[in-house]
Amino acid sequence: MCLAIPAKIVAINGEEAVAEIQGVRRKIIVSLINEPRVGDYVLIHAGFAIRKWSEEDVREFNEIVGGEDIIGRSQKSVASNQNVEGKIKKTE
Repeated sequence: MCLAIPAKIVAINGEEAVAEIQGVRRKIIVSLINEPRVGDYVLIHAGFAIRKWSEEDVREFNEIVGGEDIIGRSQKSVASNQNVEGKIKKTE
């Protein structure tokens, strides 16, 4: 049985991206989808983005599985990460 999970792309660098899944960030490969952009929702399987999803698709998924809201969680995590990044001291 195969399992793919929805995630939100938060950064892209060529064919690699960082996707957020319920507050956890993972590196993924986006070469299999057309025109990936930051903010896109994608289905991830084995580290590869295999399909784009709409916000409505993600909401429906959350209702079916009864999991945490990936959309709301992503927005909260971004705000939290920005707050933390402002407190990190850079060292050289």
